[in-house]
Amino acid sequence: MKNLIKTAIVMVAAVSVSIGVFTVQSVSAENSWKPDKPINLVVPWGAGGATDGVSRQTAMALEKQLGQKIVVVNQPGASGSVGTKNVLDKPKQGLYWTAGAVKDLGVYKVQGLLDTTLDDWHLFLNFAIPNVVAVNVDSPYKDFGELLEGFKANPGKIKVATAGVNSAGHTAIEMIKSYTDIDYKHVSYEGGNPAVIATVAGECDVVPQLAKEEVDMLKAGKLRALAVLADAPLTIEGYDQEIPSVKKWIPDFVTAPIYFGIFVPKGVPDDVLATLTDIWNKSLVNNEGLKTFASQNAMIFDPATGDAAMKKAFPMVQLDAWLKFDSGDAAVDPSTVGIPRP
Repeated sequence: MKNLIKTAIVMVAAVSVSIGVFTVQSVSAENSWKPDKPINLVVPWGAGGATDGVSRQTAMALEKQLGQKIVVVNQPGASGSVGTKNVLDKPKQGLYWTAGAVKDLGVYKVQGLLDTTLDDWHLFLNFAIPNVVAVNVDSPYKDFGELLEGFKANPGKIKVATAGVNSAGHTAIEMIKSYTDIDYKHVSYEGGNPAVIATVAGECDVVPQLAKEEVDMLKAGKLRALAVLADAPLTIEGYDQEIPSVKKWIPDFVTAPIYFGIFVPKGVPDDVLATLTDIWNKSLVNNEGLKTFASQNAMIFDPATGDAAMKKAFPMVQLDAWLKFDSGDAAVDPSTVGIPRP
């Protein structure tokens, strides 16, 4: 896949070179953890969405390394905070993990949904995924500019389908709103996949969810992509149109890569952390199956752990936290929980 969010690739590559090696060296790989029970990976969003898909693919790769079954359990609710809390409350033995976008995990406390911050978790990143604004293929909106005109001409009437408050899709449309003063009708679903299906079925007019959740319907000719929320255009393997950057219409639009991964609560034994870090930085980074999965689903495969993971993912946490604060949707000032204004 070519030209996939060029700016993001350059940024993450530079960070990986400068920090990734340190992370491997800083954790002793001599402690080899061999779990004697299946691991529970709680996906706090519905089946079929981006988190579900990338988590299952990553789990399959990890099972071979750990020699143990990883059971993926979908537990959606309260914008991902229900499943996340379930893992946070479990005994810290390394047998319960959660997954999702780092920006979701990082703003739970800001929203008043869950008393946790990124400092409570070990981050194991796998993919970065952009948002794509898309419409039903029969929609009258042929490009993003026409859609913006439609929003302004019909304030509060155009239905936007997302996976709910705090989802990547909701953040995307709120970011667009912050630059354009549009108004829309938010329709919330239990995951990104249902939001996409609703748009294909004509229940909603627009879906701004993640490219991974839209890619099949784009390739099938059921959705029309209007813009990608990234600095550069997006080319998707199997989709014959280059998707223009939102900056074509909103030149000063600022965004950052949305990183996904698996999150392990701090407090687990040292050998659990050492083993996972060693696998991530030495084996997972070269996994051809995950590389292919990324290229077929409009994603960047960019494994990272430790400080490197935090530096890559934190810019979007900042943008999302302060977007919510400035729009009046935050319960807590982000600066009081370690999230300075970007």
